[in-house]
Amino acid sequence: MWSTTQKKNAKSQPQQQQQQQNPITLGMTSAISIALPKPQDIAKSLELEEALKPYDVFETEQELGHRMMILSKLFELVKQWIKEVSIARNMPENVAENVGGKIYTFGSYRLGVHHKGADIDALCVAPRHIYREDYFSTFFELLKQQPEVTELRAVEEAFVPVIKMNFDGIEIDMLFARLLIKEISDTMDLQDDVLLKNLDQKCVRSLNGCRVTDEILRLVPNIDNFRLALRAIKLWAKKHGIYSNVLGYLGGVSWAMLVARTCQLYPNAAPAILVHKFFLVFSRWKWPQPVLLKQPSSISLGFPVWDPRVNIQDRYHLMPIITPAYPQQNSTFNVSVSTRSIMVEEFKSGLQITEDIMLGAHGWDRLFEPPPFFMKYRHFIVLLVSAPTPDDHLEWSGLVESKIRLLIGTLERNPHIMLVHINPESFSHLESQSDSNNTCSLWFIGLDFAKTENLNVDLTFDIQQFTENVNRHAINIKMLKEGMKLEARHVKRKQLSQYLSPSILKRERKTSSNASVKNGSESRKRTSDGGSAEGPVPKKTRITEEVQTQSFEDTSNASLNDDSNSNLSLTDEHSSSTNMPQSADSTTQAVCT
Repeated sequence: MWSTTQKKNAKSQPQQQQQQQNPITLGMTSAISIALPKPQDIAKSLELEEALKPYDVFETEQELGHRMMILSKLFELVKQWIKEVSIARNMPENVAENVGGKIYTFGSYRLGVHHKGADIDALCVAPRHIYREDYFSTFFELLKQQPEVTELRAVEEAFVPVIKMNFDGIEIDMLFARLLIKEISDTMDLQDDVLLKNLDQKCVRSLNGCRVTDEILRLVPNIDNFRLALRAIKLWAKKHGIYSNVLGYLGGVSWAMLVARTCQLYPNAAPAILVHKFFLVFSRWKWPQPVLLKQPSSISLGFPVWDPRVNIQDRYHLMPIITPAYPQQNSTFNVSVSTRSIMVEEFKSGLQITEDIMLGAHGWDRLFEPPPFFMKYRHFIVLLVSAPTPDDHLEWSGLVESKIRLLIGTLERNPHIMLVHINPESFSHLESQSDSNNTCSLWFIGLDFAKTENLNVDLTFDIQQFTENVNRHAINIKMLKEGMKLEARHVKRKQLSQYLSPSILKRERKTSSNASVKNGSESRKRTSDGGSAEGPVPKKTRITEEVQTQSFEDTSNASLNDDSNSNLSLTDEHSSSTNMPQSADSTTQAVCT
């Protein structure tokens, strides 16, 4: 916990004061401020830690111990498996005993910011005489024999091949990498770039997670402060519906890199200040300027790296956040015009909320209140994904989710659509509307249309093309089974009660109403203070004062035009439907107005 580490760090204050007098350069630029925390900053950070506890973002010592025990068992299984395979390949037993093999972790668990019940991202590293085919055959069979292992499945053809399992109650995603060395010692560090030489792409991708995570931890000035700030930002992003790499928002590693960059700019700041500075920095960031934690590596081993000077496609990335380990990649290539616009607006809202929190006007709970989604738009596309069994539905909905961003991109290209807002939360179908023989879930896409007289927009072709592409892909990978269905419907806000429970809509209306009341009272207060009712009067805090002269951007060769987004809507509408081919077994309804 952050509060306990603070007591240990109190003794190092004189050392920090000495550090404050020296210029600090972390990452691509020098720090904006190296000021030490004030007592009120520490107090706000302790309040933040307490505010996070009800959301189950911390595990008990017992739960952490359980995870360590599971990883220890997996490590023993890996060593046993590698020894058995080595002996089967005529290696002397005494040599096979020492060839090693190791389990590494990455992601939220390795960063130290996982929540209760979170999965563990792990990597099995083996010596050169052990192959991926062995991992997905003999090791998979060994896992099958373990009584603690359930829900075991292999995804060998994935972009990053993985074995998924539940090991004694904890979900584990386990990758595999084969290094071109004779032995894997228990102390091996994966940060040496030379280890990647002559490896295949799948091994490099598998290693990348561990290398990036370890490099992030190495590049932040204070790991404990980084962790508490990142826990807060991840919870905020989830509550505000912008945590999903697959749907075009940011995933865990991207949020970690943004918080890490904030820590580099304010190396001595307490976690509460880091959260506040996070919103300050990225609400004013000049996208598509990239976020970089360090100068890109100059090593060249033949693997593709993010470089807009060389790769034309890299110039069109809208919100580049570049991983710090070779080969450098953009972790946000899925971001679209709409999702970037939505996230920037959330950054601005977060800045306003945290300024109020720092001034004592609100508690930290205000930051984690979900904003209204269904009250924000008048028109929606609803994707209904159904399958005959829960297992089939899990597989089918995963495929559909991975393709939704393609539909978003298509809709964004329609000149009459100003914004496409996908809610990353999937909802269960109402019992009164669902088929008892099927498992069904729903995704909602909010649409903002251009405000035009007699507007007539027909999205039949776009939606039909999306459903056909999904079904075609499912057929190609031999996933599509009888009873798997994908249906798209246009729904107006007043029809949402047919798809969502009354409690969800009631909560949305209450949130929307409260927001209107707060905005109205704040507007009246600003007017009475001599300000304008049309816009907020900037608060003269030490945080906002910094931005008078500071430009938040890193050096980049990327160059794109800014996009613009409007809040507009339709005046009336009617629906039509198009039947899918029999093999697709899907229904499409167009939006026509």
